[in-house]
Amino acid sequence: MRYLLRRLVHAILLLVAISIFSFALLQWSSGDFFDAMRMNPRVSQQTVNGLRSQYGLNRSFPVRYAAWVRSVLKGQMGFSFSYDTAVAPLLWARARNTLLLTSTATLLAWLVAIPLGIWSAANKGKWGDRACGVATSALLTVPDLLLFLILLLLAVRTGWFAAGGMVSLNFNHLTFWSKVKDIVFHFALPSLGLAVVTLPVLVRHIRSAMIEVLESPFIRAARGHGIPRTRMLFRYALPAASNPLISLLGFSVATMLSASVIVEVILSWPGLGPLMVQAILARDVYVVVGVVMLSSVFLVAGNFLADLLLFASDPRIRVE
Repeated sequence: MRYLLRRLVHAILLLVAISIFSFALLQWSSGDFFDAMRMNPRVSQQTVNGLRSQYGLNRSFPVRYAAWVRSVLKGQMGFSFSYDTAVAPLLWARARNTLLLTSTATLLAWLVAIPLGIWSAANKGKWGDRACGVATSALLTVPDLLLFLILLLLAVRTGWFAAGGMVSLNFNHLTFWSKVKDIVFHFALPSLGLAVVTLPVLVRHIRSAMIEVLESPFIRAARGHGIPRTRMLFRYALPAASNPLISLLGFSVATMLSASVIVEVILSWPGLGPLMVQAILARDVYVVVGVVMLSSVFLVAGNFLADLLLFASDPRIRVE
């Protein structure tokens, strides 16, 4: 329990530091939501100053941060000037969509990367391993933005996938299974794009970890005893190489979150990405802070899950 509590305390302290840093950046940046009103000759300077005072934008950093923390404890996470409502309801609706997209893409990427990385390591130096290396290197050189634009062009030209959005216009008139098929039809392309972005890194790490284990003495002894190759790879080698792969899980969550912002904007997926872009353009500061904090919570939760899995799989950590 000390190990888990220590990790939990570290995660909480990290989230507090992220909130202070992000809030300070927005506090010290030039301009705010009401700057556009100053350009309107129909709105007087007294009106703008009154609005800034009403919403606390003229207060000092400690006062504004303390007020925001109190709103977080109340479940509001600040106030959105653009939507004229609390930030939390806006985030929860978008967060579900982002979680659906990123969790599906993460599962798809790992399901493909694990067998591909193991096969590449088992055939080290052969033509298949070299072809896999060339393919992963080519995918790593393609920018995420260009890849998502190519996928959008594919959807528009072929009609095999939805070109944007999460549901069709007649979604409310569909039956239950038709609604499920419609959602799958819409999120298949963005989840596929996110999986492709993460796949090369996962394959390379899995290959490296497996090669190191396959060259160890106990695997050579297993070969000498005539253990079948498939059983040796998945029953003995893969569990021995699991520690760096479990740690890689947290990294893959971070990659998914960063790439999901781009794919959600390009493919019009109603997640946290478009909400954050709109809030940045409108200088809706509390929405920006809310999106940053919620994304940080997802990232810290992914790393904490990796720590739990390491604790459960490696007895050396429990003994330590």
